[in-house]
Amino acid sequence: MEATLAFSQDSPPISIICAAKFVGLPLTIDPSLASGLAPTLRFASGESLHGVNPILLYIASGATIPCFSGKNDIEFGHVVEWLEYVPIFLSGSEFENACLFVDGFLASRTFLVGHGLTIADIVVWSNLAGIGQRWESLRKSKKYQNLVRWFNSIDSEYSDTLNEVLAAYVGKRGIGKSPAPSLKEKVHVSKDPSAPEVDLPGAKVGKVCVRFAPEPSGYLHIGHAKAGLLNKYFAERYQGRLIVRFDDTNPSKESNEFVENVLKDIETLGIKYDAVTYTSDYFPKLMEMAGSLIKQGKAYIDDTPKEQMRKERMDGIESRCRNSTVEENLSLWNEMVNGTERGMQCCVRGKLDMQDPNKSLRDPVYYRCNIDPHHRVGSKYKVYPTYDFACPFVDALEGVTHALRSSEYHDRNAQYYRILQDMGLRRVEIYEFSRLNMVYTLLSKRKLLWFVQNKKVEDWTDPRFPTVQGIVRRGLKIEALIQFILQQGASKNLNLMEWDKLWTINKKIIDPLCARHTAVLKDQRVIFTLTNGPEKPFVRILPRHKKFVGAGKKATTFANRIWLDYADAAAISKGEEVTLMDWGNAIVKEIKVESGVITELVGELHLEGSVKTTKLKITWLADIEELVPLSLVEFDYLISKKKLEEDDDFLENLNPCTRRENPALGDANMMNLKRGEIIQLERKGYYRSWPRDLWKRYYKE
Repeated sequence: MEATLAFSQDSPPISIICAAKFVGLPLTIDPSLASGLAPTLRFASGESLHGVNPILLYIASGATIPCFSGKNDIEFGHVVEWLEYVPIFLSGSEFENACLFVDGFLASRTFLVGHGLTIADIVVWSNLAGIGQRWESLRKSKKYQNLVRWFNSIDSEYSDTLNEVLAAYVGKRGIGKSPAPSLKEKVHVSKDPSAPEVDLPGAKVGKVCVRFAPEPSGYLHIGHAKAGLLNKYFAERYQGRLIVRFDDTNPSKESNEFVENVLKDIETLGIKYDAVTYTSDYFPKLMEMAGSLIKQGKAYIDDTPKEQMRKERMDGIESRCRNSTVEENLSLWNEMVNGTERGMQCCVRGKLDMQDPNKSLRDPVYYRCNIDPHHRVGSKYKVYPTYDFACPFVDALEGVTHALRSSEYHDRNAQYYRILQDMGLRRVEIYEFSRLNMVYTLLSKRKLLWFVQNKKVEDWTDPRFPTVQGIVRRGLKIEALIQFILQQGASKNLNLMEWDKLWTINKKIIDPLCARHTAVLKDQRVIFTLTNGPEKPFVRILPRHKKFVGAGKKATTFANRIWLDYADAAAISKGEEVTLMDWGNAIVKEIKVESGVITELVGELHLEGSVKTTKLKITWLADIEELVPLSLVEFDYLISKKKLEEDDDFLENLNPCTRRENPALGDANMMNLKRGEIIQLERKGYYRSWPRDLWKRYYKE
């Protein structure tokens, strides 16, 4: 997520800029703060982080580099210790003592924390480098060999990444001596890694026009989102136009509800367009073109039964109607236009080449009869063009220069160009990209409609659906969806994508900002009696997020009887010391069991104990009446097979259980959660607040 880093021009936070450069976080640099003020990281949402270490921890938590903030809680604690220690390097008189300490620490270590590179290494390295001449002199001596070895190792491996920052912000004498960027000058520390680096063939800046053409027969899903965002990308890259066009040529499947929700989804995706059009706007001209092609002998009317026509196309057999006269064809065309019984038996086919190896060129269908009312024009028309006929025609008329199509249409590209040629219209360049396929996921709107119609889901916005509204309702941030899709670019490679990758991106966005709360499972909990606990419950005000002030505060009650999850109680041994999160350590003295089931733990607080020595860090809730009843709802995939093959019947691969609900109790602060708010239940995962009455409509709770 792009952010602005504001700081004082005379003291640029070299460690933050290096860390951001290292992980690929785009920063807009704003060296306009008054001297002495702490650096501030501002987000587009209006939220911000203040201070060097909170910003560094935010960067570390969002990095894709494995274990960049430590591989466990203990290593994370050591990372924090190093971040707090680093300023001693800049204190002048303590500089060589600090070098001596770190040199000794690195005598038998390759990295400062654990066995891999962490943000602690980047921060200590950048602070040493930022000192300038004094460090360079020591580096050339043999005084601190371990420290120099470590420094040179990082410098040699990551010089291209880190030295670019040093060149911009560090002078010969140290940090802040080189000229900093001018006030509010936008300097992207790294190139946006999500942008697809591809070119449209023959594209010229200011001359490009693209179109996003969804069919209003369902809500937009994640596959449509890829097409829409790629069109948005190219329109912006070439400073061109983007048209949203509804391909509304099948009245049996389409509705105003779908039109309205597609527009809503387009807005959600942040796609800015220049115009909204409909293929139905061009019905009169399309009918004129069909009549013209019939008159020119480039199209004919065929009444061959559907299955027979399909077989003849596969076998390259010409229809008996192919050589009908123009007069006969026009007469039947008139029957079709009027929706007569005779006309309903016919269709219009292009007269292309029945022997072509590319079967899409074997006299494709251009027009069919349909007496269902159209959602925009009612019953005015009885004939409707096929997508393959209407698309090239409308593309040419609307001035589209480049038509983006998924590679599943590859074999029909020749048909697209041939139809344009027969119509006498200008060429529109096709640019292909790979269709987005997700594991355990159906993207066919026909199949998704089956789930809606058969009440297997609530509606098109159900959290189990791959629709934009479904995955957003489940808790996906739209920024994560955009990053996920644009990272794939306009590649033509077919990939089956894992949902985990998308949710990992989402976690990096929500984790630094979402509040933390505590819950225990209502039917799987055990009381823990603390014999030396407080005689009367007391309340402390704690942050809802230890690293993000903007998350606010929460009131936590401490008592001598607390609830634990049964799974945690079962993992504890008699005499074991455990850590009660946000309180301190406790020693379990007794475990009461009845019929093989744990009924109670008895122990005593040992608050002077070290959290670093305990194996278990446990969440808990005071046994008070104010606990909030919750339902923790978890969803699974709708189908049980990772990838359905063409001959697979999705009905035979339905997942029998796709929704699980566990009653729970949450801390009293959860009474004030807003609808849709994303929180983290400590050690349970991320959840989105959704009032129970919103489920009643379908689940009848």
